[in-house]
Amino acid sequence: MKKIIHTNNAPQAIGPYSQAVLANGFLFASGQLGVLPNGEFAGDSVEAQTEQSLKNIKAILAAADLDMSNIIKTTIFLANMDDFAKVNEIYAKFFDGEFPARSTIAVKTLPKNALVEIESIASL
Repeated sequence: MKKIIHTNNAPQAIGPYSQAVLANGFLFASGQLGVLPNGEFAGDSVEAQTEQSLKNIKAILAAADLDMSNIIKTTIFLANMDDFAKVNEIYAKFFDGEFPARSTIAVKTLPKNALVEIESIASL
């Protein structure tokens, strides 16, 4: 059985997908850009966009009664791999000690020409 997770505290999907799906004890959250719930970018820097992306993930997790400690895997998509260290600095602040498994991938472009997108998988 699956359950669609939705919150107004994170941006609405900009295509035919859900913010997150809860299934078989896992929450699969769609990639989050660094945009505010109103759809505007939180800033022009990769730091501002990374922080907002992670805030969006927190909001989606909260809608499912979960938090960042439930995340077991993230995937980060970067428009520029030169931003890797900057993203790591912001990313580390959102986790207490035990970090989830992670992949980081450089991509040619992201939706809305974002600088970063982060998706996550959490366990109940």
